[in-house]
Amino acid sequence: MKGVEAMPLEKFYETYFPFWSVLAETDKQLLCENTAEKHFDRSQPVHDNMGCTGLFIVRSGRLRLYMLSEDGKEITLYRLSPGDICMLSASCVLQSVTFDVYVDAEEESDCYHISASAFGDVSNRYLEVKNYALETAVSRFSDVMWIMQQIVFMSMDKRLAIFLLEETQANGTDSVNMTHETIARHLGTAREVITRMLKHLAADGVIEVTRKGILIADKKKLRSIAY
Repeated sequence: MKGVEAMPLEKFYETYFPFWSVLAETDKQLLCENTAEKHFDRSQPVHDNMGCTGLFIVRSGRLRLYMLSEDGKEITLYRLSPGDICMLSASCVLQSVTFDVYVDAEEESDCYHISASAFGDVSNRYLEVKNYALETAVSRFSDVMWIMQQIVFMSMDKRLAIFLLEETQANGTDSVNMTHETIARHLGTAREVITRMLKHLAADGVIEVTRKGILIADKKKLRSIAY
């Protein structure tokens, strides 16, 4: 996946943050001085829901935000690609938004990390920054509500079909290169359940299960299951 173009940090922030032009030079300097480049290996935790980690801007790779059920099952809420910002890992900045999430690196990833204290200080001084933080967080709630709707109202075979279609659309391919365990983790279920459902889909000619992953053989039929 294509990463964010390399450029001086202040130049990047100038093009990235819509509020940058209203900041005083001292506040621009504060954010730049409290930004670090972070590298995360595949599956490495980024935010573990303990405290206020700060903001992460994805430069390359992909991050996954998820919740944990009471019995420890993971439910993926959404993923962040290059150019996306993780605001929910800085919950202390969002005083009116409390949302318990975990974040890990779905693949090897590089990010800019802005400390929560620095961003919080600037946010308290500028309404434009506070509004940006809230709007960024709220903009993702439609993704969260879509997942909640699936969990509450849809059967697992329907959710699996939707997941496979969304993955192929996001990656621009007809295949999903994930293990059954990984898919189960995204959907908050057991690996055995996913394996059984994939076998049924394969028997119906909807997919082909290969060593590399899952190939969509009949997308029209898969859509009929999903929608």
